[in-house]
Amino acid sequence: MFPFANTWPYDIVMKDVYVAECPFCHSPNVLLPLKVHELKSIHEGKKKLLVFPCCHNKLTLVDTDRDYILADTAIRTKQS
Repeated sequence: MFPFANTWPYDIVMKDVYVAECPFCHSPNVLLPLKVHELKSIHEGKKKLLVFPCCHNKLTLVDTDRDYILADTAIRTKQS
C-alpha cells in the first residue's frame, strides 16, 4: 500500500496531463510535462523526474495509477 502523503491526483484532458493545483506553489490547472504513454512506463517501474513548470520544483515519480502519481518523497503536508 502506498503512503497517501506521497501521492497527488492528476487528470488527463485531450492527451495532456494536468494537476488541479501545484503542490508547491498552489498554481491552478498546471499542465505537466508528461505524456500519457509515460504514465504507463512509470507504472511498469521506470522512474521519472518531474519538474513543475510553474515553480520549477522537482519530484521523482516512482508509480502511477489511473488517478494518482506517486513520488519518492512526501508531497502532502499535515494541515492543522
